[in-house]
Amino acid sequence: MDNPNDQPHGYPNDQAPGAPVRSGIPEHGRIPKYYAVKARIDRLVAELGEGRVIPTERDLAERYDVARETVRQALRELVLEGKLRRRGRGTVVAGPKLEQPLSLASYTEGVRRQGRTPGRSLVTLDRFPCPQALAAETGLTRGEPVWHLERVLLADDERVGLESTYVAVARVPDLDADFEPDSSFYGYLKSRGIAFGDADERIETVLATPREALLIGTPPALPMLLIHRVSRDAQGRPLERVRSLYRGDRFSFTTHLRG
Repeated sequence: MDNPNDQPHGYPNDQAPGAPVRSGIPEHGRIPKYYAVKARIDRLVAELGEGRVIPTERDLAERYDVARETVRQALRELVLEGKLRRRGRGTVVAGPKLEQPLSLASYTEGVRRQGRTPGRSLVTLDRFPCPQALAAETGLTRGEPVWHLERVLLADDERVGLESTYVAVARVPDLDADFEPDSSFYGYLKSRGIAFGDADERIETVLATPREALLIGTPPALPMLLIHRVSRDAQGRPLERVRSLYRGDRFSFTTHLRG
């Protein structure tokens, strides 16, 4: 039987690339019991591989000689970190996180580069007069008609995010007639001769609202990555305002920096 008080991985001579030094270990050196159990389950996860079902809480508690609540806390953290995911009444090993580039590239391109199949499910497509707050943020005119396109983001049919796009009706007047909701909006704009110029983007961590959690199919307590983007075309004119909510356990973001 494994000893839950053994030191887990995390020291410089025994750590995964990118892991923090002395990961999870306080300076006084005393390791919380749940964290020691979490380290053992983490190694078990690596051995089992993606899609495999892990032992039950009761089995893990017996294996590591700890209370079920200790195991439950360890599993909660591994789920939040994206290493495990709930499936029905069981818990399975999750696949690697999707890496989305921070660039003027579409969600479709980012997912396809990783060998996954992107998709989108339409929630709503409606139009309304541009409110003052949206006009001030984008440079659109208050009161002019704007489209609101809201879609659930999919990767291999798994719900991974929620995207809301606002664009002036004058730029794409036939959006409700000739746009396929499960396709790339960026591809649609390019097909109409509209080229992206630049964009301002802001990232923050949030919790989903009850409605958002229901649409994405996640617990409300799951951390989300929220990206706000305001894009302009090649002539510097306002083009779109996008609010993209991504599952924190399924996504990471990458960018290339130059000095």
